Amino acid sequence: MRIVFSHLAPLLLALVVALLAGCGDARNHAHAVYVLIDTSGTYAQEAVKAHRIVNYLLGTLNPGDSLAVARVESRSFSEKDIIAKVTFDQRPSQANAQKRAFQAAVDAFLKGVQGSRYTDITGGLLQGAEYLNESGAGTKTLIVFSDMQEELDQNTVRDFPIDMTGIRVIAVNVVKLRTDNADPRRYFGRLEAWQQRLEDAGAKEWRVINDLERLDPVLARR
Repeated sequence: MRIVFSHLAPLLLALVVALLAGCGDARNHAHAVYVLIDTSGTYAQEAVKAHRIVNYLLGTLNPGDSLAVARVESRSFSEKDIIAKVTFDQRPSQANAQKRAFQAAVDAFLKGVQGSRYTDITGGLLQGAEYLNESGAGTKTLIVFSDMQEELDQNTVRDFPIDMTGIRVIAVNVVKLRTDNADPRRYFGRLEAWQQRLEDAGAKEWRVINDLERLDPVLARR
């Protein structure tokens, strides 16, 4: 019997290695999405529109994919700003239960959202990048639902290089401020500044989509 097992040992080792490699490949094919919702000032009134994005993601993400929704407020580099997060189970019944619980948490948040005084977009991006990188997913997407106007208090430091390597960043519903209406260069300059910063940070892609009808095909692409 010892001879038989000695022949089987290499085969068993190869099988274990193959199974472990298969698990790694599964994560490489997974998609992780982090949705940042701006809750500052008057933009908090726009937050309810994020429902559509969350509902679309809940309907299209697959077993093994990950999803998180977080708020952007005065200081956003914190786990406490994550409203809901989940990695979908392989079992359909369990995955459906996860989606219902996730949707309920987001609905409750959006119904009671209150505007914050400041807007820490950079902190939200850093928290989102941390979540996405920890997911181990092959495709990592960060959606920012904001006017992209960052406003910080005097004690919050965000003027430093950030790392967004391999993450595609999509800014959605970037409404124009009153000052943008008076001088459109402020609007385009704000978006160009974010594009430059994120490209310098190694982002895989930067895109602005204000027509939500055009968001679906972008999110569907892995």
